[in-house]
Amino acid sequence: MLRSVDELMCPSLVGQHIAIDCKSVRGSHDGKQSAIHLVSEWSSASGLTLGQVQTADKGNEITAIPELLATLDVKGAIITIDAMDCQRGIAAEIVAGGADYVLAVKDNQPGPAEAVKLWFDAADGGKMDRPFWDDIQTEKDHGRMETRRCLVTNDVAWLGQHDQN
Repeated sequence: MLRSVDELMCPSLVGQHIAIDCKSVRGSHDGKQSAIHLVSEWSSASGLTLGQVQTADKGNEITAIPELLATLDVKGAIITIDAMDCQRGIAAEIVAGGADYVLAVKDNQPGPAEAVKLWFDAADGGKMDRPFWDDIQTEKDHGRMETRRCLVTNDVAWLGQHDQN
């Protein structure tokens, strides 16, 4: 059966993890010219960069992400983005594309950050009134014991009640 070039180059992303991140290219500045900043879409499953956009500076990655998202059919994928790019507009574009997302929240967004801290406190204290999954993995790595804990919920309606800054 013949398949289109698009199918061969980028198969369905349903259930796939796509990481979006910005990196500065080391050694790409010379004093007069600032470093090159690239925003990339990375497929964890295939180990390939699916798309990449150069930005004028590090702060412009927020505007580059929607441009990158438009290059893929992200329906059914899981998109991860770091805290700097945790923006309502970006989340809305991901949802509009039919994908799910995992966005980091840090203290640069005090309302959501406080809500997440309270959520973790409730989960740790056994006072959670919402469904969540908890997984802990411990392994010896790099000469030390490492423990990773993952708490997950798909019920985040409570987050909308907090200041979105």
